[in-house]
Amino acid sequence: MIYVVIGFLWLSICLYVILGGADFGAGIVEQFTRKKNRPKTQTLMYTSIAPVWEANHMWLIIAIVILFVGFPEIYTTLSTYLHIPLVLMLVGIIARGTAFTFRHYDAVEDSWQRIYTQIFYFASLLTPFFLGLTAAATISHSINPEATNFLDLYIFSWLNWFGVAVGLFTVSICAYLASVFALRETSDRFELGMMIRKSKQTMIFVVIAGLLVFITAYFSDIPLLMWVFSKPLGIMATVFATICLFLILRAMNRRKLLPVRALAGFQVIMILVAATYQHNPNIILFGNGQHLSLLEHVAAPKTISALGWALMLGSLFILPFLFYLMASFSKQRR
Repeated sequence: MIYVVIGFLWLSICLYVILGGADFGAGIVEQFTRKKNRPKTQTLMYTSIAPVWEANHMWLIIAIVILFVGFPEIYTTLSTYLHIPLVLMLVGIIARGTAFTFRHYDAVEDSWQRIYTQIFYFASLLTPFFLGLTAAATISHSINPEATNFLDLYIFSWLNWFGVAVGLFTVSICAYLASVFALRETSDRFELGMMIRKSKQTMIFVVIAGLLVFITAYFSDIPLLMWVFSKPLGIMATVFATICLFLILRAMNRRKLLPVRALAGFQVIMILVAATYQHNPNIILFGNGQHLSLLEHVAAPKTISALGWALMLGSLFILPFLFYLMASFSKQRR
């Protein structure tokens, strides 16, 4: 049953990165659009994220509940040493959702609309950045439980050049997903051409940010190159992600947009596999050489069994209604 629980944890993280990432990316893409084109971009982003807008953070909640119930020591460690970026990320999620609601549904349009818009923009940018910082801290050996001062325990455990690079990479991934997902929502040649240009621009940002991650990992003595390329699985995942990039480019150039969302989602999954498979199931790597494992630091067997059954039964209700939600929005657009 432990593998069922780990599988659901992995699934929820992947879905949050893909769907939630596209959600965050909508604000990033809109922010870096020329003012004259922002109304069109805003409409495209709204239409693109509408089917999953309310459901996105469900995957984050599921991942947190799985860690809290099934892996309490891992949950405690994350919420202790990384409480600052986690709190900032949660503040960004709340601020972004609130600003989006007020600027979209406010009965009165006045100067507050500009304030809501700016909050939405910066929260969309900072939330995935701190998500990337948090993820980087778990594998960068920067968390040191033996540290004796506040800065080493709670600041430098996540604030370092490698974490900043991963944060920027996460931001670029979100913008890339949002621009690619919005391709199929375009209604004329101008909108399609605009979103294709944005998709290609964000592709470049992803590649540059990815190279920056490897460079900062090298200077931080993090064996990221070895993790990714030392075994066939990492090489295959990297090759598949690269192939997806070229397939998406080809589909955009030929204006055949049906498979682009699936290809982009699969591409992100391959990136996650390449970055994490080598040290799996060790989810946190400490600076003192120790680690926390999903197989070793686990709750009691009865707790894991109950959690596994709850996840399997819950998925019977969650997943069909999620697909129904997406199908409903699709029919509404048609």
